[in-house]
Amino acid sequence: MNPIAVRPLFSASRLRSVASASSTARSAIRSTRRTLVTPTNPVKATVSNVTSEHVREDPGELEGGESLANEGESGKEMFGFKLNPVATKTGGHAKSAGRPIYLDMQATTPMDPRVLDKMLPYFTEQYGNPHSRTHAYGWEAESAVDEARQEVASLVGASAKDIVFTSGATESNNMIIKGIAKFHQAKRKHIITTQTEHKCVLDSCRWLSTQGFEITYLPVLPNGLISLSDLKAALRPDTSLVSIMAVNNEIGVIQPLKDISDTIKAYAKENGTQKALFHTDAAQAVGKIEIDVEKMGIDAMSISGHKIYGPKGVGAAYVRRRPRVRLEPLIHGGGQERGLRSGTVPAPLVVGLGEACRIANREMAADHKRVTELSERLINGITKEVDHIVRNGDVKGYPGCVNLSFAYVEGESLLMALKDIALSSGSACTSASLEPSYVLRALGAAEDMAHSSLRFGIGRFTTEAEIDLVVERIIGVVTRLREMSPLWEMVQEGIDISKIEWSQ
Repeated sequence: MNPIAVRPLFSASRLRSVASASSTARSAIRSTRRTLVTPTNPVKATVSNVTSEHVREDPGELEGGESLANEGESGKEMFGFKLNPVATKTGGHAKSAGRPIYLDMQATTPMDPRVLDKMLPYFTEQYGNPHSRTHAYGWEAESAVDEARQEVASLVGASAKDIVFTSGATESNNMIIKGIAKFHQAKRKHIITTQTEHKCVLDSCRWLSTQGFEITYLPVLPNGLISLSDLKAALRPDTSLVSIMAVNNEIGVIQPLKDISDTIKAYAKENGTQKALFHTDAAQAVGKIEIDVEKMGIDAMSISGHKIYGPKGVGAAYVRRRPRVRLEPLIHGGGQERGLRSGTVPAPLVVGLGEACRIANREMAADHKRVTELSERLINGITKEVDHIVRNGDVKGYPGCVNLSFAYVEGESLLMALKDIALSSGSACTSASLEPSYVLRALGAAEDMAHSSLRFGIGRFTTEAEIDLVVERIIGVVTRLREMSPLWEMVQEGIDISKIEWSQ
């Protein structure tokens, strides 16, 4: 039988022609984004800045002015324009026309390409179960998980044995809060938290209140910080747990973790009682600000992978071993993760979390400096041109989370008008609700100001060009919406609308 001749699909000259045409087309696209360079080796991964000559005013407009509405079914319709899929190429990353500017880093962060590069082998070649102790496939996966555990621990100043892998911060919060409460319920059934915690913490405490536990919800000061005197007054001999968030996900306020821990210890010493355990939800803090569980006296802590440029679906819980923090597990099974969280550890995701923590540990200072500069550029640019703006939260909070309220403008109208910018008016977990943010209400914000708030999330890959465009769009939209508002007209005429008696 004669062998079958296999013809190449493209000749060498044809391939060169296609490559040349693709290169020409790509160079025609002017990007304003910081390019993520995807390598074949994580050591060679880089992040480069790309300048631009032109920034489109409308995300639904192509370079030549043609509307994206005429494009094919390449994306889903959203507020009158289509989102095109991301176009990728070897050695780089470019976004198609029509993608909004992303400023919602508290909801999630884009995965760093160095993280993805580290993960890929564990989806394909090194796919062993890390709990299989009888062959090389299991050993190599176990080794990778151990390395990731050490990277997470190093980022927060912990021992690797203190780290328990979970599906994310929500599971970690549930596991720690409910687990500690249930373990100590025979003698101590009092828990302290704050009114501005994440919904998963508040809902865990709400569930415990139906099980006979007493919950104290501490108020916060107008800047979002707790009062240490209020905390001391709330502590009781039967308090088993104090849970206070490190960095708030809506206003970026940074709570004084060391002072909180010292207050708890001082109360126990003065009253001769057992010290209450201190837990912090650090999903928005780890990798962004310095966290050292030993120096800060933290007993338990929750970590999320997708908040630090890692994969979704993975997180970690820090649970102190010495002195030991005792808790009842929520998930029972094979006894993995010290028996606190049974189930097969997802090695690829854990490897990604470990790499994200390694990068954050190395680049945290540079990231923080750059985010601070972009934050100041955003705030100064907007407040220079627009009056009657309130910044919610402590000005010394995390700079990558900026929450502004615009008087005499309705928040939903703002978001609808800013369809070319991915923003939110609060937590992603409560974004479906039309109620004003409970966090802003806890600060004492009036309902109209709480309704008119926008949260700007700035991150590692945000560019100056994007910030400048956002400033320009915010100024234009707020000005236009106020011109349509009768309340703004009254304010311009010098009328104090707070003293007006409105009829039903």
